[in-house]
Amino acid sequence: MRILVVKLSSLGDVVHAMPAVQDIRRALPQTRIDWVVERGFAPLVARCEGVGRVIPCEIRRWRKAPFAAATRAAWAAFRADLQREAYDAVIDLQGLTKSALVAWLARMAPGGQRHALAHPTDGSAYEVPTRWVADRVVGMPRHIHAVDRSRVLCAHALDYRPEGPEVFGLRVQSATPGDEVAFVHGTSRDDKLWPEAHWVTLGRRLIEQGHRIGLPHGSDAERARAERLAQALGGAAEVWPRLDLGALTDRLATCAGVVGVDSGLSHIATA
Repeated sequence: MRILVVKLSSLGDVVHAMPAVQDIRRALPQTRIDWVVERGFAPLVARCEGVGRVIPCEIRRWRKAPFAAATRAAWAAFRADLQREAYDAVIDLQGLTKSALVAWLARMAPGGQRHALAHPTDGSAYEVPTRWVADRVVGMPRHIHAVDRSRVLCAHALDYRPEGPEVFGLRVQSATPGDEVAFVHGTSRDDKLWPEAHWVTLGRRLIEQGHRIGLPHGSDAERARAERLAQALGGAAEVWPRLDLGALTDRLATCAGVVGVDSGLSHIATA
């Protein structure tokens, strides 16, 4: 049986979908699971136990210049890659127009079905086209955690019962912790930021307790903030190089702890 999971973005949402993959592996151990995701998140999805093939796309970039020759060529290549296999089930865990389009483009095996959410849940984005392309839609409680929403949808689609606490199945090269504490100080919106003075105060406390401070970053603005924090904290703080999500996951796994605001990196640390 071949399953295609469609969860394109964003980083925290991608991490939240991983326990559903582990449920499928336990319930249907002979199943092959592929995953469509934005290219920037592909190195992370490749580390999710049970994912056979990661199919990267760049819809975020393509929609900025939809009629450019380069976009058309990249879209054609993605479509060919997507349709290389025929699937017994396609599960849209995103619930948006862009994920519905990907689900609709996927090639189905005889008797295969597309599955999607029947309605939005509290705190989640939802667009009606996800229903239009689905053969089966799944209703669920309005109040449900993002992790549970994906687990329940996959269980209904594939006819099994999810059991036990969530397991993310996120592989790392080493999970032996050292003395470094990572500060995930960057986030998608300025109103989610923590004052830099608070980071400095916390950093000094941790340094007094024998820890070093690691400062990851994913943008020029975050790098500038990391450099300011490192300067304020002295030689016990290090600005990390910019890493892809796979290498960043490995480094987080060697930390004694992670302190973070609402950010995808915080969700990776939890996983």
